[in-house]
Amino acid sequence: MSAEETRGAGDATDDATAAAPEAAPARRTPFWLELTLAIVFGLFFAYDAWEAVGNLVGMASVASALGTTVTATGWVVLIVAVLLPVALFAIAFLIGRRRSAVLQGALYLAGLAVSAALYLDILLMFGPGALLA
Repeated sequence: MSAEETRGAGDATDDATAAAPEAAPARRTPFWLELTLAIVFGLFFAYDAWEAVGNLVGMASVASALGTTVTATGWVVLIVAVLLPVALFAIAFLIGRRRSAVLQGALYLAGLAVSAALYLDILLMFGPGALLA
């Protein structure tokens, strides 16, 4: 018997898998590009955090100038506003590792959008007047 005859008809799946090209492994973003994206978007997140620090200091100054204090809820809101951009950057960075550059950029943009939306929600919900006692 020849080699062709011993293969038989049951080996059709072997032919199909041999003919099908192997799936190419996903290309990983080069480290320098990951680092560049993290630094560029990190500056935007840092600006958000710095702006929140400015608001925290400004609200405390306004409260003391008016002879009152910031309420406990006000302190919580102001501190969360400082921590939120840092946490969102960390989450976007961790989820974006080993992903494509486009997806990493999209995750950073989504994090910035969430940061802005939540900050505006906090501002509308409590407003400057609600943070003071």
